[in-house]
Amino acid sequence: MKMNQIEQLQNIISNSNNIVFFGGAGVSTESGIPDFRSVDGLYNQHYQYPPEVILSHTFYVKHTAEFFKFYRDKLIFTNVEPNKAHYKLAELEQAGKLKAVITQNIDGLHQMAGSKAILELHGSVKRNYCKRCNAFYDEEFILKSSGIPTCSCGGEIKPDVVLYEEGLDGDTIQQAKSFISNADVLIVAGTSLVVYPAAGLIDYYRGNKLILINRDSTLADSKANLLIKDSVGDVLGKIFI
Repeated sequence: MKMNQIEQLQNIISNSNNIVFFGGAGVSTESGIPDFRSVDGLYNQHYQYPPEVILSHTFYVKHTAEFFKFYRDKLIFTNVEPNKAHYKLAELEQAGKLKAVITQNIDGLHQMAGSKAILELHGSVKRNYCKRCNAFYDEEFILKSSGIPTCSCGGEIKPDVVLYEEGLDGDTIQQAKSFISNADVLIVAGTSLVVYPAAGLIDYYRGNKLILINRDSTLADSKANLLIKDSVGDVLGKIFI
């Protein structure tokens, strides 16, 4: 990361009141939550089934108890805190500069940091609902349960998380498209941009201030007006509001 890149980013942010942030797993790795595709990520750990199979709708239906074992072990993190990126985004929103956070993450760290305008494309581990009566249960209930978590009504409780083979929420997608298409500045950070349809959202951006912050190369690098290859927290932590 070069200082002149930070200066460029600072200048863009200072001169805009219509910023939208689109983030992925790399936003939360500095909080201790592993991503999926890095060397130490979930896809490179060994289980009886690959994580992408376990996290599919079909597996959830056919092997529900095993799904929840993996879910409790690998997707719920109780002792994590927001990092510099989460807090800076909340500050930008409070300052009237940031209009929305669009996230692929399911960890709820943006809310913990104080952000309000959040679109969770893939849902959240913080929300779980009975499939029979729609009663709400928090993540602590899921963690303390064993086997398949069950509602007091006898119904099965399902996490409000979008699994493979399941469609994203249509209203959330439409809101994300609207925010991105109307944005002056679009900051895309901590995402490999390989998971669709979420990755295709940046194609709705019509401006000329596309900022891409990611440690590794992405398929959208050539589209960026400002490309910064570094950790999201380190970059945003240097921004003044």
